[in-house]
Amino acid sequence: MPPFIWPALGVVSIAFHLWLVFAGLIPNLVSRPLHMALAIPWIMLWRPHSQRADPWSWLLCIVGVGACLWVAIEQNNLADQYGSLCGAEQTIMAVILILVALEMARRAVGWPMPLIAAVTLLYGVFGDRIPGEFGHGGMPLQSFLGTLVITEGGLWGSLTGVSVSIVAIFVIFGAVLNAGQAGAGFMNIASAVAGRLTGGAAKVSVISSAMFGSISGSASANVASTGAITLPAMRRLGYPPSLAGAVEAVASSGGQIMPPLMGAGAFVMVELTGVPYDHIMLAALPAALLYFFAVWMGVNAFAKRYDLPNIPKEDRPELKLVLITTAFFMVPFTVLLYGMFGLEVTPQYAACLAILVATLLLLTDDRFQIEPHAILKRLEHATISSGQQISMIASIILCASLIIGVLGMTGLGVKITSIILSGSGGMLWPAVLLTALTCLLLGMEVPTTAAYVICVSVAGPALTELGLGTLQTHLFVFWFALLSTITPPVCGAVFIAAGMVQENWLKVAWKAMALGIGLYMIPLAMISTPDLIELRNNPLAALLAMGKTGLATTLAGYGVIAPGSWLRRLALFITGFVVLLVPMTF
Repeated sequence: MPPFIWPALGVVSIAFHLWLVFAGLIPNLVSRPLHMALAIPWIMLWRPHSQRADPWSWLLCIVGVGACLWVAIEQNNLADQYGSLCGAEQTIMAVILILVALEMARRAVGWPMPLIAAVTLLYGVFGDRIPGEFGHGGMPLQSFLGTLVITEGGLWGSLTGVSVSIVAIFVIFGAVLNAGQAGAGFMNIASAVAGRLTGGAAKVSVISSAMFGSISGSASANVASTGAITLPAMRRLGYPPSLAGAVEAVASSGGQIMPPLMGAGAFVMVELTGVPYDHIMLAALPAALLYFFAVWMGVNAFAKRYDLPNIPKEDRPELKLVLITTAFFMVPFTVLLYGMFGLEVTPQYAACLAILVATLLLLTDDRFQIEPHAILKRLEHATISSGQQISMIASIILCASLIIGVLGMTGLGVKITSIILSGSGGMLWPAVLLTALTCLLLGMEVPTTAAYVICVSVAGPALTELGLGTLQTHLFVFWFALLSTITPPVCGAVFIAAGMVQENWLKVAWKAMALGIGLYMIPLAMISTPDLIELRNNPLAALLAMGKTGLATTLAGYGVIAPGSWLRRLALFITGFVVLLVPMTF
């Protein structure tokens, strides 16, 4: 394909999603199918290094886009069918849409997620033949497929709506920021703040990955981007490769839980809980700060063990450069937050204002030079990155929407909830641990956001029935869905970091689990000390809960990392968990 096609398609995707913010009420059976139609070419046809797509990919792209356009064009007539397909042509279209959605997910994130969706779909079709409580009452195939593709109960459900109207906007925002000097700003301010400290290179990684990860929404992307700078710096200063890789993997994983953006997860949570975005952000902030505090303390402990130096003064950026590059992300972020909390407009409207400002900043660089060729390269990067990332998230969300649609139609979600309740004996902590295990296992095979959505759909009702609050349940599940990024046997962030430092991934994983102990402990603190997420309603109690949780993670972390006898370390580790799990109401 001609090279200009992809920037042009990126512009179309950006323009469409921004237009939806200002266009008023657009029918969901128009906006959501068009969202999928714009994502399909990126998944099916995009190839790096000018490689050509095969005929099968072209066929899937053409029929997939055609089926999406059919839904959008016929949405008025389809709405009158009340979820039941008419004729063989509509059935063929439904099958095409489902198969294309599954193939998009496979190409985007691998086999596991579409396999889970395929098994769920087979259960929806043949589950009425399963005897006992695990079967369902059955439904006509025309109604089953129709509910999934011509109503808002499957592919075009509320979760896809979040991808269309909110997530895509913030993906564009992140792509525009990263196309300019914002990434350099993250690194420079981190170097200025932490570079002079003991273990400074590792602490720079922690700070920069926290900031970048919030807008990237992907631990793996975070490792690949910030790690390209921080990992060589740590290696030059004599850091053991296993420690350097672990620091980057752990810090990058935490970016997804760091407000204000939290990747895509925060906005999905808004839709699933009905809780306003600013409430979720304030509820998530104490736990995120605690996580990075625990990582910071772990870096301190490792720095003393290995006598790690700070970053030499000559390698740290000058104050002038720090201030200039910081403005490239601080100004758009300020506009975003002022829009949401000062002007009190919707998050997507505020993000549009921030995108405008960030785009204007692409016109120059840290030397305030205006070079047409450089500007075009930055704009090209922003458009292509936006198209790729929107399509990646759309593929995940569409596949997850199929799963959730079948769970709702067949009652399978209720059945799984009852299994959790019966398996836990009606007790909260056994149910919590069962849910945590489910999140860990599922997160090993599917991306964090999808693992969170699926887990909270099937296990969330059980936890709320046992007394947990809605937001408490969702934050707990979201955190545990992150575990797989650093926990063997499938730990994506660790694999990438280990490859970049050329170290055995198991060595990196062990140190990552030690540094990231907060990822295992802090969600449990949300259960034992609910005040931890009450910063908005009870700031003092939240701060006291932070102190208790911080003490617990520090004790347990030093028990794992600090030198000394195994008996002393075990005592510290157990004490940390005791402090964590003792319920307290402030």
